[in-house]
Amino acid sequence: MDHALDTTMILNGAPVSRRIPARQHLIDFLRDEMGLTGSHLGCEHGVCGTCTVRVDGQIVRGCLTLAVQANGKRVDTIEGMSDSGELAVLQQAFHARNALQCGFCTPGMLMAAQDLIGQKRKLSREEIRAHLSGNYCRCTGYQSIVDAIEEVLQTDVPHGQG
Repeated sequence: MDHALDTTMILNGAPVSRRIPARQHLIDFLRDEMGLTGSHLGCEHGVCGTCTVRVDGQIVRGCLTLAVQANGKRVDTIEGMSDSGELAVLQQAFHARNALQCGFCTPGMLMAAQDLIGQKRKLSREEIRAHLSGNYCRCTGYQSIVDAIEEVLQTDVPHGQG
């Protein structure tokens, strides 16, 4: 019996149609079938955040989301967001603050950070830390990551908001 489903999505702005096994996770589809290896596979339990991608504007854990659940939706990966320039300011701030060290968590961290930046409001350091609490980093101690995000929020958010 064939347990695959015809699935169509907009992946980083381009239409993609594939027959996908019903139980294949989105992160495995993106990495193995589409060659988009920027998002990583870490814990496979949705805890570490390295598999973070965006589906219809919402960040999700690619290891907990089935690829067929993306049928008819827009999926954005770190590659698409970087190539479009959406992350340029964040990437520069992460680089300047040394917030990327080994790089394993960086794609998921950038995706979570961009989600926060997209809220267009000023946030406290505690609120930034709370938003990032689903993304693990074993190198930086988070200080430099929070510094980078705070810097972007201060320069990117118009005064009077938040």
